[in-house]
Amino acid sequence: MIDLNGKKVVVTGGTRGIGRAIVLSLAGAGADVITCARGDGEAAQSLARELKELGGDHHVLKADVGEPEDIRRLAEEARTRFGRVDVVVHNAGVISHIPFEELPLEEWNRVLGTNLTSAYTLLQSMLPLLPEGASVINIGSRVATIGIPMRAHYTASKAGLIGFTRSAAKEFGSRRLRINVVAPGPIETEADVPAAVRERYERMIPLGRLGRSEEIAGAVLFLASDLSSFVNGETIHVDGGI
Repeated sequence: MIDLNGKKVVVTGGTRGIGRAIVLSLAGAGADVITCARGDGEAAQSLARELKELGGDHHVLKADVGEPEDIRRLAEEARTRFGRVDVVVHNAGVISHIPFEELPLEEWNRVLGTNLTSAYTLLQSMLPLLPEGASVINIGSRVATIGIPMRAHYTASKAGLIGFTRSAAKEFGSRRLRINVVAPGPIETEADVPAAVRERYERMIPLGRLGRSEEIAGAVLFLASDLSSFVNGETIHVDGGI
C-alpha cells in the first residue's frame, strides 16, 4: 500500500468524477490535501464531509483555474496552510462538442485557457512552494494523440499539455522536480453514458469495459509516491488498451 503520510498536496478540480477519486485516494494514503472547484455547492460540501471523516488537514476551496488570480490565491492558501507543496495534481478542465466550422473563437479560448494556460499559471505559481523531489501531475486525455471529431479545441489543449509537460520536466529536472501526465481513456463518471456510446467503447477497448475513476487515481498515487522517483516527462495512458 502506498504511504503518503506527511505529504502536502494540491489538487485542482477535485470535487467530482476523476478529481474526487484522486483527492480521496491521496487523503486515504495519508496526504494532507487542498482541493478546489469553481462552485461551492453540494459536491464540494459532501467532499469536505468525507475528508473530515478520513482525518488529516484537508481544505476544499472555491477557485476557477481559468482565472489566473484564483490560481494565485490557491497557491497563497497552500503557502499559508502548508508552507510547501510536495504534490500538485492539475485535474480541472472543461470540454465541449462542437463541429469545427461552428466553433467560436470564444469557446476555443475558453477551453485552451482552462485546460492548458492554467497549467502554466499553476506551475509558475506553485514553483516557490515545491521542494526537491516534488511531483507535478497533469491530467491529460487519450484523445491528445489520436484526435476526435468535434473536439479540435479540447484535443489541442490536451496535446499541448503533453508538450508543456515534456519541456517543463527537462527545465526543472535539475531542481529534482518530476512532471508527468496521466492520460485517461473512456471513464465512468457521474454523467450517464448513452448505451450506443458505451457499446462502441466496449468494442474498442480490449478489456471490454470503461475505466473507473479510482483506476486513474491509482496512477496518480504511483506518481505522487517515491515508487516513481525516476519517472519524469512521461505520459501514462490509463485507457484499457484502446
